Amino acid sequence: MDRATPPRYALHDPDFYGPGVEDAYRRLRAEAPVYWCEEAGFWALAKYADVDHVSRNAPLFCSSKGILVNDPMRDGTMPDQPPSIIYMDAPAHARYRRLVSRAFTPRMVATLEPRIRALAQASLAALVPGEPLDFVEQVAVPLPLLVIAEMLGVPAADRPQFKRWSDAIIAGADAGPAATLAVVQELFGYFHEVLEARRRQPRDDLVSALARAEVEGERLADAEILMFCMTLLVAGNETTRNLIAGGARALLLFPDQRRRLRADPGLLPGAVEEMLRWVTPVKTFARTATADTTIRGRRIAAGDYVVLLYASANRDEEVWGPDAEAFDVGRPPGPGHLAFGIGPHACLGSNLATLEARVLFEELLARFPSFEAAGEAVALRSTVMNGIVRMPVVFSAGGRA
Repeated sequence: MDRATPPRYALHDPDFYGPGVEDAYRRLRAEAPVYWCEEAGFWALAKYADVDHVSRNAPLFCSSKGILVNDPMRDGTMPDQPPSIIYMDAPAHARYRRLVSRAFTPRMVATLEPRIRALAQASLAALVPGEPLDFVEQVAVPLPLLVIAEMLGVPAADRPQFKRWSDAIIAGADAGPAATLAVVQELFGYFHEVLEARRRQPRDDLVSALARAEVEGERLADAEILMFCMTLLVAGNETTRNLIAGGARALLLFPDQRRRLRADPGLLPGAVEEMLRWVTPVKTFARTATADTTIRGRRIAAGDYVVLLYASANRDEEVWGPDAEAFDVGRPPGPGHLAFGIGPHACLGSNLATLEARVLFEELLARFPSFEAAGEAVALRSTVMNGIVRMPVVFSAGGRA
């Protein structure tokens, strides 16, 4: 095959993002950085500069016509419900984002560190060294769910159903809305009861804040608040869970880097940023061109769908150098990874996710000096989330009790 002609890539198929995807990303970056996916009818961008350009240029690339690789908005099967904030364009997007942004500022998030550390310590204290366990279920899942549950003001005892709802909604990104309709209705019913309780007796939590919030002088409708709750629940734990699980997998694959962190815990803040770059918990999002434009000489017509391959952009050799595939906890600061997006739709909870991961790994490495794989990791089949379903590990004793 002519090297100038890349093979056909089914980027709409979750299986494309399985084993071998890094090889495909490398070839796309080298030979077809602006790639037309014929089967699904969209462009895919593999290079850092192009993903950054589209993300920052919201007037030219909107979110309101779909943000998922297999978005139901593209084929008209999107349910009739208020849009999530991630589907909004300016000026509505900025107005709705302000309703909850105060809870996620660096200053407000910093006040949560003692509570996050206590939750992390309690979670890790339940682990038994020397016995195989599932890192995802017993380490990566609990902390993000408990933190977002407390911020929303709902009982930690409901964590199992929060996880079930969140996992089902992520699966629905490829399976379609019909597959998740019952789950969404169940979630909305739960939060409707919480909302009614907060109206009777407000608390210092996000649901209470949304219950009294106004946009242009009008209170939010119940359906808008429930959509906010669903978005916060899913976004508030999925990204962080996959960052923690993927970061631990990186430490398993690069044990020398784990030893560096044990020897110098001061590297952890930078190591978390490297985990975000190397893992890239959200693989893809999409935008729609609002006018004719060009990217690298390819004509993008108004109305064309454009998929942003964050996981490829974060391994771009032009940005990260020839060792872009390596995991390096001491990697010098660069232009900034795209794991949280960039521009107006940059992840609202990025400060919280980074804090949770840093605290969790500080406590984990202090308590368990080393850990080893106890079986094969099972990756999530998804076009959106770079997740791990199961990852058996064994922790060794000898650290801080």
